[in-house]
Amino acid sequence: MHQNGTLYIVATPIGNLSDITAHAIDCLKSVAIIACEDTRTSGKLLNHFNIPTKTWAYHDHNAEVQTPKLIEILQSGQSIALISDAGTPLISDPGFRLVRACHQAGIKVSPVVGASAAIAALSVAGLPSDKFYFYGFFPAKTAGRQSELTKIKDLTATLIFYEAPHRIVECIDDMITVLGDNRQVTFCREITKTFETIYPSTLGELKQFVASDANQQKGEMVLVVAGANDSVNDEGKHDALLKRLLQDLSVKKAAQLASDITGTKKNALYERALILKEHLDESLDIRLTPNLVFG
Repeated sequence: MHQNGTLYIVATPIGNLSDITAHAIDCLKSVAIIACEDTRTSGKLLNHFNIPTKTWAYHDHNAEVQTPKLIEILQSGQSIALISDAGTPLISDPGFRLVRACHQAGIKVSPVVGASAAIAALSVAGLPSDKFYFYGFFPAKTAGRQSELTKIKDLTATLIFYEAPHRIVECIDDMITVLGDNRQVTFCREITKTFETIYPSTLGELKQFVASDANQQKGEMVLVVAGANDSVNDEGKHDALLKRLLQDLSVKKAAQLASDITGTKKNALYERALILKEHLDESLDIRLTPNLVFG
């Protein structure tokens, strides 16, 4: 009896090449074809791991034409791996048409798990992760961004967005316009790479941080934003108090005193204070350096 091949959805590193799994390497070496978003970009990864498998360009602009061809190959008994430029395919990347066509044709689809920028950012954001809403990339224009933000501004789930470097400042401006400058956010840039940034703050503070440093306007970016009326979002309103208390008190004592003053749960404030303390220590080191030189 004739047997179809399998379509493997293979996650690749989002920055650090050592994050690739042994399973992914074995899979990419064993399939007949690797369908990739950009053969040149993926070629660098494949060359690094000495993977000689033939590549096949598959992206949004050619999916309608290429999908039937790939289905035909799979039906001939050969297996195919689908990868994106970085991370897990289909997460703000092309590919769903191929997966859907495989399901319709009775062809097995199997994930080879690995890195995802959205999940990596959520894991370090210090925001609730029990429920979240992944949006992906905003429209390119202000009117479109503000319209989309207005639709989701009242969601209580944590919000996850991708944004392009050349639009990041305008994007934050639009978030402030729709969500307010006190909404808590964690800015994640160049995750797993040499110049990685993980910056928890409010939207108002983030605007100043990004706008004042051109380096923060480069690279791959993920914005993790607190949901509306969330208890942790409320804690964001107490950041100024926590930061002041942390100048003189331990994290534990600062959280306790902030809880006594505001009525907010101590455990939640403690988690927030831990994040703020780490950021304050980094900022203090930078500010103290001139004094050490000239003092």
